Amino acid sequence: MTATTSPTLLEATRQLQQLRSGFEQLAQAQISAAALSQQARAATALLQTLPPRYSEVLFNLLDRLESSALFTEESCSFSQKGLLDNLQMWADKAQGKLNA
Repeated sequence: MTATTSPTLLEATRQLQQLRSGFEQLAQAQISAAALSQQARAATALLQTLPPRYSEVLFNLLDRLESSALFTEESCSFSQKGLLDNLQMWADKAQGKLNA
C-alpha cells in the first residue's frame, strides 16, 4: 500500500485479514460458525468499502454456514467445508477489489 492509502481502506484490509484468520479458526474448530458470523457482520469498514453485492453474498454464505452448524454433516444439504471454500473465494475476490 502507498502512503496515500486511506484509513478506511487500511481498516478494511485489516478486517479482511481478520476474517481470513477466522475462516482458518473455524476450519480447525477453534471458533464456532456463530462467532465467525458475528465477526464478519461487525467488519463494517470492509463491508462499506466493497460494493453492496459483496455484503449480500457474504451474508448469504454466513447464513448457510450457521444453518449447517445446526445439523450433522450427513443431514445438511451443503457441507461446511464447501461453504468455507466459498468464503475463501469471496475473500480472494474482496482482496482483489480492495487492491484495484
